[in-house]
Amino acid sequence: MPNSRYFCGKIPDLSQRSISRSDVLQLARLRGAPEIFHSIQGEGKSIGVPSVFVRTSLCNLHCIWCDTDYTWNWEGTRFPHVHDTQPGYRKFSKKDWIDQCSILSVAQTVASFHCRNVILTGGEPMLQQSALVKLMELLRQSSQGYHFEVETNGTLVPSPEFDAAIDQYNVSPKLDNSGNPLKLRHKPAALRFFATSPKAFFKFVVAAQSDLEEVLHLIHQNQIPAENVWLMPEGSTAAVLSQRRKWLVEICKRNNFRYTDRLHVQIWGAKKGV
Repeated sequence: MPNSRYFCGKIPDLSQRSISRSDVLQLARLRGAPEIFHSIQGEGKSIGVPSVFVRTSLCNLHCIWCDTDYTWNWEGTRFPHVHDTQPGYRKFSKKDWIDQCSILSVAQTVASFHCRNVILTGGEPMLQQSALVKLMELLRQSSQGYHFEVETNGTLVPSPEFDAAIDQYNVSPKLDNSGNPLKLRHKPAALRFFATSPKAFFKFVVAAQSDLEEVLHLIHQNQIPAENVWLMPEGSTAAVLSQRRKWLVEICKRNNFRYTDRLHVQIWGAKKGV
């Protein structure tokens, strides 16, 4: 890190900023390089917005349909995945799929793009709150125009420093369809925090119409306003999304929820790092 495939144009000089070179982020490694890329947001409130994605590694959940399972589904673990029956699929070697990146080098890579909307994704980015705060502070020293979103599973309460630095929480509480036991996926204190935060917007991944009961229970239990709720069909192919969106849109209409598709899947399919 940095790798030339991620650079375009002059790189701002951040080397003299107030941060130690020993400060690191654990990022996902994809195609031999840290996964930082310029694309458009494919889901939720900011769908269609040009953004720079920084994908952290590690997660505290293990969703059975996760499309970034190379951030957590390590060799030697017993977590199931829908791809287990596919020929050639196997768990990931942790040492081969994580890059230890200095915050300075990550900031340089992000700053090299002519884009100021940055999405911290994962894995579960909020496992690395302290390092991400330093990254956000460093980038804002070079430009106050940065806007930071974090994609989180809603199980971790932000630190005061993280909450002050972040602009938008894209919260995706996991349902029973994720395969995670309730005691792992449901953390009342964290959900209460996000439900009362003006920065938080909720996205529920729906695989079947029967998932609605669980969604409505979480919304009622945490008093989440309907206008802050997006429903998204689970699926990694255009065919599956096409079938599920037909009835999911109707559910959104009945409940005054927002609908979100998976725009990146529609454009590129299941390709990663785009």
